[in-house]
Amino acid sequence: MSDSARIERLRALVKQVTGKAAPSDKDESMFESGLLDSFALPDLVSAVEKEFSIKVPDSDLNPRKFDSIARIEAYLTDHGA
Repeated sequence: MSDSARIERLRALVKQVTGKAAPSDKDESMFESGLLDSFALPDLVSAVEKEFSIKVPDSDLNPRKFDSIARIEAYLTDHGA
């Protein structure tokens, strides 16, 4: 899968979970912008798990790892998704 296709899938997941569009800058913090909070994080991670057929261990449920589209993309790459 191309990086741009994965980014578009991630943007769609963010919109699905939050009801708002993901930032246009893939490096922008979704927590600092208020788009995500600690309550939305598990929902986003669950959606990522389903969409990309991976399992995110509880030890990885860290806002820092899912702070931006770029960080989620890096996480997926690091975990072979």
